[in-house]
Amino acid sequence: MILTFRTLAGAFGLLAAVIASAPAHAGETTVAVAANFTAAAEEIGKAFETASGHKVTYSFGSTGQLFTQIAHGAPFEVFLAADQARPEKAEADGLAVEGTRFTYATGRLVLWSADADLIDGTPDILKDPTLTHVAVANPVTAPYGAAAMEVIEALGLTDTLKPKLVEGKNIAQAYQFVATGNAPVGFVAYSQIVKDDTGSRWSIPSDLYAPIRQDAVLLKTGAENEAARAYLEFLKGDDARKIIESFGYGVDG
Repeated sequence: MILTFRTLAGAFGLLAAVIASAPAHAGETTVAVAANFTAAAEEIGKAFETASGHKVTYSFGSTGQLFTQIAHGAPFEVFLAADQARPEKAEADGLAVEGTRFTYATGRLVLWSADADLIDGTPDILKDPTLTHVAVANPVTAPYGAAAMEVIEALGLTDTLKPKLVEGKNIAQAYQFVATGNAPVGFVAYSQIVKDDTGSRWSIPSDLYAPIRQDAVLLKTGAENEAARAYLEFLKGDDARKIIESFGYGVDG
């Protein structure tokens, strides 16, 4: 086959168009994510990789544990916390880039049981003397655990429930305690059950605990990484916001 100049020019033009449409300088970023946001983050990660060509790797855990790792030099580049305090401290301690912090989601807390008949839409089960265990996330390291303790105190049940509390190291483990039946009820993130109609629940009034505003921040380790900055920008965008809302979180604006 004889290739004419016009054919070659067309072929090079097509190749140039393909190259131009591909993301330039595709890179990678590592993101530390609060355990409550696991499912939403995984979905956002897929959308981000498709849209940008960058790759994102997650590490999930309690906000307090992740912050401790960051403070000790863990190579995370972006921090998605379950509170505002740790990202603020990361800025104050020189671990994060000032001016990059923002609230990406507002969480909700629910009392949940895998038993469809156990919770009647009220907190009455917590007053039942036959109740054996109540799962909560560690209130020191997990903001959802701290919120659960606020609710327990607001209900006047601190002394009653203290010997019955079973602490998970994060909200994901607290959920597992309930899902597996090791605890008949537990305080979990609404995002963990929003797409699950099984079990029974009490939707806790928001005035019983401080708002769970979850902040994201760019860490100093990712300051020069285009992929890390692109991830945070994507998190602010409409596609990510729709995913966040689909998991039951509130979003600002």
